[in-house]
Amino acid sequence: MQAGYRYAALAVALPMLVVATPSQAQDSGWQGSLGAGAIHAPDYLGSDDYETSLWPSVDLTYGDSLYINARDGVGWNVINRDGWRVSPFLGYTFGRDNDDDLHRLDEVDGGVTAGLRAEYTEGHWQYSAAVETPLSGDVDGYHVSAKAHWRSRLTQRLSVSLGPNVAYGSDAWTEDMFGISARESRRSGLDAYSPSEGYFRFGADASASYYLTRTWSVTGLVGVSRLTGDAKDSPIVDEIGDATQAYVGGFINYNF
Repeated sequence: MQAGYRYAALAVALPMLVVATPSQAQDSGWQGSLGAGAIHAPDYLGSDDYETSLWPSVDLTYGDSLYINARDGVGWNVINRDGWRVSPFLGYTFGRDNDDDLHRLDEVDGGVTAGLRAEYTEGHWQYSAAVETPLSGDVDGYHVSAKAHWRSRLTQRLSVSLGPNVAYGSDAWTEDMFGISARESRRSGLDAYSPSEGYFRFGADASASYYLTRTWSVTGLVGVSRLTGDAKDSPIVDEIGDATQAYVGGFINYNF
């Protein structure tokens, strides 16, 4: 099963699930939401084949310090005041499986990442940026992402969120994810390809969350993104995939 792009879609989507969390705050202890849902998205980053996969939804915080979720990994807020949150974190990056269209290419193992994240919230807007680098697996280099989301509760039961996002993969990151060696070229028939620069991915997403009760909510989400640079020019994308990709999904969450 290809999981990379669907995980990336979930990582973009989960910030929008936060609007479904109850508004009351707690000074300490665990709070957040747990749930499950499905995302219909490309098999991998750059694929033109789509699959539907089930995913858990986890968004937990402990007081003002610790957070655990699929979007941000596990992090510790060293700064959390005046709208700012700065945290070192441990996350995970999926590599690239070698199933279906990629069955004649080498598998790229994912791994644990370490990074630093900064967020700023003002009114209905939340801005975030993160940089991370792998500690294990086959992917090297670094990855940078930034998002801006407008979030609002339109009624007592309905919340919405929408905004742009951008990501950058370094030269080494792009080589590992989109490069094709001479050996892989002979096996697959695709041209050998060695990226010389990193790539940008630009996107936008939106969601709506509706409270069924005070604790249960459902969320629908949709998003689209576009690969650029040496990632877009890779035969993995240009010949057997698509630089423009979209996803749609739905989740049900228990909020506490």
